[in-house]
Amino acid sequence: MAEHVRSISLTVNGDDVHETAEPRTSLVDFLRERLGLTGSHVGCEQGVCGACTVRLDGVTVRGCLVLAVQCAGSRVDTIERVSDTGEIADLQEAFVRRNALQCGFCTPGMLLTAQELLSQGSVPSREDIRAHLCGNYCRCTGYQAIVDAVEAVARARMGPRASRQLPGERAVDNTRRENESASSPPPAAGGSARLSGPGEGGSASAYTESPSSDAPLPPHPGSPAAIPPSPFRGGWSTPRAPSLHLDKKARTGRPRSEGAP
Repeated sequence: MAEHVRSISLTVNGDDVHETAEPRTSLVDFLRERLGLTGSHVGCEQGVCGACTVRLDGVTVRGCLVLAVQCAGSRVDTIERVSDTGEIADLQEAFVRRNALQCGFCTPGMLLTAQELLSQGSVPSREDIRAHLCGNYCRCTGYQAIVDAVEAVARARMGPRASRQLPGERAVDNTRRENESASSPPPAAGGSARLSGPGEGGSASAYTESPSSDAPLPPHPGSPAAIPPSPFRGGWSTPRAPSLHLDKKARTGRPRSEGAP
């Protein structure tokens, strides 16, 4: 039985392409097998791993979930074009410098997805970076270096504006200050609230309370004394008082003749 093929016309990496493809052929297979663009990799073929990520009309899509015939009249950009234009040169350099790639199988899709996030023109938080890259699997790096590279490029592209706190960062800082104020113990009763200064009448906002020289220093956060008690270590259990009802032998002690053998 003759195979059914369809003619499709689309723009791939800036070039007009007129080809034929079976209706069942995926976009990533069409790019790799018919056009020789092997930068997009085939992984799970279920749209989970992100290795086949390409741009379709400026939006990243899974090349294994899109059929080639669906892209007729559309513009497709692969990692080859995005890399050749220098659009992600700084991102590629950051990946190399921070060891954010090893085998490289996931790297093309990771770069395209990260560039989509960075093109929004802001410095995303590390949580936002992880959320945006959650559809791209990497079995080598552990993601930490990838997040570091994306964050570094975002701050470098923002320039001096990156040194300013973003609204989200300010909200986090304000919440942290409120929590610290709520958890700080009140001053002891009868304690002096006077602040130290160079002389009488000094401004209370300009000086801080001088600690007592003989006051004990707080324990180091990593020392055992700073670790809060745990019920698994018996820290929350109240020790029982020794029993006052002892028999005669317990009060007088064991006779010498009954010593241990």
